[in-house]
Amino acid sequence: MKLVVGLGNPGKKYAATRHNAGFWWVDGLARVAGATLRHEARFHGEVARIGTPAGDVWLLKPATYMNESGRAVGALADFYKIAAADILIAHDELDLSPGSVKLKFGGSASGNGVRSIISRLGTPDFWRLRIGIGHPRELAANEQEVVDYVLHAPRAEEQRAIEESITRANDAWPLMAAGDMQAAMLRLHTKPGSGPAPKS
Repeated sequence: MKLVVGLGNPGKKYAATRHNAGFWWVDGLARVAGATLRHEARFHGEVARIGTPAGDVWLLKPATYMNESGRAVGALADFYKIAAADILIAHDELDLSPGSVKLKFGGSASGNGVRSIISRLGTPDFWRLRIGIGHPRELAANEQEVVDYVLHAPRAEEQRAIEESITRANDAWPLMAAGDMQAAMLRLHTKPGSGPAPKS
């Protein structure tokens, strides 16, 4: 893994909202590594470089707002010649309940941020860390209800569940950094006390 991107919206207004779960995870990686994310205009976001046993990894929090995340990802990937397969995008996921976290490679866009990145990179073949935030209701919500939901802070119990899932992702990070994605998926997708989960 050479580039880890957390998706979200910049500014205090959005800092605590569900849509910023990807930012939360990248902030945690930087904090544990003792790194400071600093704004880099040429990369349209906040950037840090952290060391791992497998080599240095760039961290990126786009400042473009979610819908144009691809502009920041593409700028950094182009500059450092990072292949899409060596990129991990961490983002909130409506289709997973709070407390769930899944790792997958490729696939369709699950939101505007990922869609923007696919468009900019010209391929869907990159890694995604999907951090569950749940859906506003069991039945299909209209678009405005979904927007309102993701742009508000989680309830207290949801926040605790999301934080627990981020902790599990932190525990699996050394495996991801080393490129052992199958082992990372097994660790993330296996609930404590249960047998091995499917790796998809």
